[in-house]
Amino acid sequence: MEDFLLRALIAGVGVALISGPLGCFVVWRRMAYFGDTLAHSALLGVALGLLLGFNLTLGIVATAIMIALLVTLFQHQKRIASDTLLGILAHSSLAISLVVLGLLQGYRVDLLSYLFGDVLAVTLEDIYWIYGGGTIALALLGYIWKDLLALTLHEELARAEGINITLTQTLFMVTVAIVIAIAMKVVGVLLITSLLIIPAAAARRFARTPEQMAAIAALIGGASVVAGLFGSLQWDTPSGPSVVVAQLLLFLGSLLAGSLLRSVRP
Repeated sequence: MEDFLLRALIAGVGVALISGPLGCFVVWRRMAYFGDTLAHSALLGVALGLLLGFNLTLGIVATAIMIALLVTLFQHQKRIASDTLLGILAHSSLAISLVVLGLLQGYRVDLLSYLFGDVLAVTLEDIYWIYGGGTIALALLGYIWKDLLALTLHEELARAEGINITLTQTLFMVTVAIVIAIAMKVVGVLLITSLLIIPAAAARRFARTPEQMAAIAALIGGASVVAGLFGSLQWDTPSGPSVVVAQLLLFLGSLLAGSLLRSVRP
């Protein structure tokens, strides 16, 4: 196996294993638009990294976390509707990043690789970031799992049980920010949210507990990465979009399988 393909598989599967469990909460809490907002802000991290001369991945992580904290702050003030706030942050951060990239002198930026990903070009440093950041994200998710699940099921009941709602929501948003930042190399800004929501949506029909759904989503995500990469090599298609198409096919397969299971049950 070629080295570039091996690195792509390691990176892609790593991102899938991380985004699967996290994506379950994104689906349960109906936060896909929040994921899009952080994804758009990731390009702002690239622009600021180039402008200030520091590591691009670090810039992406820092910017995504900053946007997540801003969302938390404004949501608690309740002066602006959540969807309006997310729309403002998503499109303004994307616009600012494109303006900054246009003003930079001496840099040639491959926007397509940032917008749609280039997993076949991942380096060992990218893999270190993915697995290092992924370990932190999974640790945070494990730490807040029970509280976040209770909050997702019934917020008022969770508050009555003494759960720190603000801390739990903030840590969850920071976790999403970290995962989106490290996943940017795999599928790009425009397709990152698909890694969170499609495997989780496909796993929903086969799971009976939240933990089962998280595990199945991770497996579906990993399988879609493998299928998408080999399909990309076979038919010479873009790698990131090919992974998302593979996810879509698995999701449609889950719908069909779910219908068949319901038809044979007594």
